[in-house]
Amino acid sequence: MPDEIRWYESFWTYLEFTWQDLVGLALDHAVVVIISVVLSTLIGVGLGVATYRTQRPRELVLAITGTLLTIPSLALFTLLIQLPLLGLGAPSVVVALTLYGLLPIVRNTIVGLRGVDPAVVESAQGMGMSRTRRLWAIELPLAWPVVLTGVRVSTLLLIGIAAIGAYINGPGLGDEIFSGLARIGSASALNQVLAGTLGVIVLAILFDLVYVVITRLTTSKGIR
Repeated sequence: MPDEIRWYESFWTYLEFTWQDLVGLALDHAVVVIISVVLSTLIGVGLGVATYRTQRPRELVLAITGTLLTIPSLALFTLLIQLPLLGLGAPSVVVALTLYGLLPIVRNTIVGLRGVDPAVVESAQGMGMSRTRRLWAIELPLAWPVVLTGVRVSTLLLIGIAAIGAYINGPGLGDEIFSGLARIGSASALNQVLAGTLGVIVLAILFDLVYVVITRLTTSKGIR
């Protein structure tokens, strides 16, 4: 019990002296994730819309994005830093996170659009609506809750993977975790790893709460 008390006190003392740095790392972490999620959403929804009607392109896109998600993050980060326009740091991390975030968004976009009642689409067609107008006015709004769920899952996934980006000098809370791991055995190692890990968890909870609000604001009660 005395050891537990000392560890607890040590951790809170560490937070008192470093909370400003931790907040800065958390903001950097959030920015990298937000940029990556926006890119993944634009590309993923575009791929879903382009392929949801045709089987072979749809299967090909799902196979490629699924394969990307299976690549170990350290291996992908290492490959990306070899590219001349990327290198060490945030650009490689953003590209990797964007690729990792595609599958949940592409899959949910396809599932959501294919789940729209054909009778509704036929009715819109009978009213003389063009295919593009049906997509924007009927199909995408009805599929939106499913698409948004894919974006939400992708975001939570990327918050965790972004921490590994510190391996290639990426910004965020991973820097705190890796610094602690590099000092295993020192007095501050456990505090650093714990602070970084808890920061990632808090960010995930905050992002999830934001998605609850977005879902309520952007989804009509009839399809919520």
